[in-house]
Amino acid sequence: MDLAIHTEKLARVYKLRGNKKEAAKELVALRDINLDVRRGELFGLLGPNGAGKTTLIKILTTLLAPSSGVARVAGYDVASEPEKVRPRINMVSGGESSGYGLLTVRENLWMFAQFYGIPSKLANERIKQLLDIVRMSDRMNTKSSDLSTGLRQKMNIVRGFLTDPEVLFLDEPTLGLDVEASLDVRNFVRGWMEANPDRTLLLTTHYMVEADELCDRVAIINGGQVLACDTPANLKRQLQSDVIYRMEVSPLNDLQPEALEALGGVRKVSHEAQDGAAVLELILAEDDALGSVVNMLTGKDIHILNLQKREPSLEDVFVNLVGHSMKEAESDANG
Repeated sequence: MDLAIHTEKLARVYKLRGNKKEAAKELVALRDINLDVRRGELFGLLGPNGAGKTTLIKILTTLLAPSSGVARVAGYDVASEPEKVRPRINMVSGGESSGYGLLTVRENLWMFAQFYGIPSKLANERIKQLLDIVRMSDRMNTKSSDLSTGLRQKMNIVRGFLTDPEVLFLDEPTLGLDVEASLDVRNFVRGWMEANPDRTLLLTTHYMVEADELCDRVAIINGGQVLACDTPANLKRQLQSDVIYRMEVSPLNDLQPEALEALGGVRKVSHEAQDGAAVLELILAEDDALGSVVNMLTGKDIHILNLQKREPSLEDVFVNLVGHSMKEAESDANG
């Protein structure tokens, strides 16, 4: 198999300083990560903030040393051969403010192209072509300090593709962007992969739709561990035998999701407060289990406002693996 990325038992542990009375503590950011990403693949790392996605990206891009294990990118070891990895990769992170505000969009991009030794004529051709694609040609001579957040991130996206890397890392590229700008970025990524089938792209995201729409395969990561890895369709197919309901209720009162999960036939329950009501996501072994859920809710004077049966999503896969929703996982990670 022609692999663009290979990791084996990859781990990263941070040493946290304690005070004089306490010994130093350890924070395990990654634990035994085993991944194979094929050349030409658009591979997704899906997980909440704090899951370990960015730590993994930093190791694969030679910005951070692994504590143990092996990582190879474009055929080279990231720890012992970083000088061979770096010319073959590029990276863009969402929310970053790279570039120099006094320089125009074209000048910023040209400068980055020079860091990679791209001839000026070729660099200017690529800059024009890429800015056309992301609909920023009219901003070519605008100072980057005068760009909106969305346009600045589009400029960063262009910077990542400008060097035509063998392996491109996009770390939460649509973070903080509005719907239209996010759609532009996703369309751009999809078009680039179709036009360059020998290139590889690793995307990290906590947006389910983004992973489902773009990725050939997805690894679900949480707590520094890979919980599952397959195509989005296959991941969702694992829940095909289950029955999934979305139920809007009011008020939730003192009912805990764990009480519902204790009922026969109820596999997983997640909930989210929403404008004085609550939305329950129910994964059931069979339709008949819904009756006992309804009985418990009505017994606690909880009214059902809306009930919908739907097909499995990547969010359901995440809930089934982790036990709660992506939003709840991020809330737990933030303390």
